[in-house]
Amino acid sequence: MEVTELRQTRELHVGDTLVSSADRAYEVTKITRVGRGIRVQYVTPDGRPGRFTAAPDAISRVRVDHAPLAA
Repeated sequence: MEVTELRQTRELHVGDTLVSSADRAYEVTKITRVGRGIRVQYVTPDGRPGRFTAAPDAISRVRVDHAPLAA
């Protein structure tokens, strides 16, 4: 089951899947510290690279796969 949660930029990891408001998914490929910010590099579903720089406390939507709980 896929769940979307909110995380601060400082809590992102390589391999996380960012989700836009239009429900497009972007896989995080690299995270680096740049001055006071954090640069997040990602790849689009069609394979194009992209990046953004955000404050460490900025909020991102992240898709998380959770296994169903046993009854």
